[in-house]
Amino acid sequence: MKQKITIKTIAKELGVSTSTVSKALRDSHEISSETKDKIQAYANLFNYKPNHLALQLRNQKTKVIGVILPKIVHHFFSTVIMGIEEGANKKGYNIMVCFSNESYKKEVETLKVLSNGSVDGIIVSIANETLKNKDFKHFVDLVSEEIPLVLFDRVVDEILCDKVVVDDVGAGYKATKYLLDNGVKKIALITTPNHVNVGALRRQGYEKALIENYIKTDASLIVEIDENNDIKEQIEKVFNKDIDGVFAVNEIYAANAMKIAKERGLHVPNELSIIGFTDGLISEYSSPTITTMAQHGFTMGKQAVELLIDKIEKESEVYKPKKIVISSDLKLRESTKTSS
Repeated sequence: MKQKITIKTIAKELGVSTSTVSKALRDSHEISSETKDKIQAYANLFNYKPNHLALQLRNQKTKVIGVILPKIVHHFFSTVIMGIEEGANKKGYNIMVCFSNESYKKEVETLKVLSNGSVDGIIVSIANETLKNKDFKHFVDLVSEEIPLVLFDRVVDEILCDKVVVDDVGAGYKATKYLLDNGVKKIALITTPNHVNVGALRRQGYEKALIENYIKTDASLIVEIDENNDIKEQIEKVFNKDIDGVFAVNEIYAANAMKIAKERGLHVPNELSIIGFTDGLISEYSSPTITTMAQHGFTMGKQAVELLIDKIEKESEVYKPKKIVISSDLKLRESTKTSS
């Protein structure tokens, strides 16, 4: 008796993707005759039977879109949800929001649950731990199984799907350049660990602005925050240096910097200028109010859901992944000085 095989088994044995096997078994025109014949012959030899229940679930439209976010504490993610919901509702879809809590395991489990036929497509911002592990197999498998997927904000090139991102390098450059143009020279950078791509890209922009102004990057002025430990305590270390500016890659880090500055008797912005990232309520209602790079989360959410629904509703067409890049704008408030 021959062993029971799956699409994944055939793909592994023949050295092709599961997507190729799936298309070959459906006699798709996208696959060459030679490859189709080889795959179909192997499937017949081992008496391959499709999982009709899985196919039925997959082909049945739920009119629901799954969204997996790393966390909800950031204002940015709440605005993205609003954009996704508005865009989805206009097209007759509802959304189901889940959280990975920055956990690789939780992300894998949630993706598995959503992809069993519960939703028509999935929008994800990748968990911190997944980026750290550099293990994206659960996303690659999803794409191979032709389940519509859009990544936003935290994305990686290894996953061939539609993506919506902020111009993080440009944003980091704009923020740092603004400080430099207004007489601030010793700028501390409060950022994420380097495996979190948004922080790494904003750091590139920061360094680019320094280089253009003939300022050498000082590693002692850069703090990579481990959010499993006390954030304020980590930021305090950079205040022992001779700094007159802070660029923080999110508003929580910026608000912590503001609090430390006050505790140390520093006048913001006369003695210390601060720029954050994400134009949320924390920045708007801090005292003084915090200058930020506005991320346009609502727009990002709408763009992400439009790409996803387009893929869901045109699934028979040849697919070419798209990448939408959204610019950030500087929103000036009281925490930065202006040159006279």
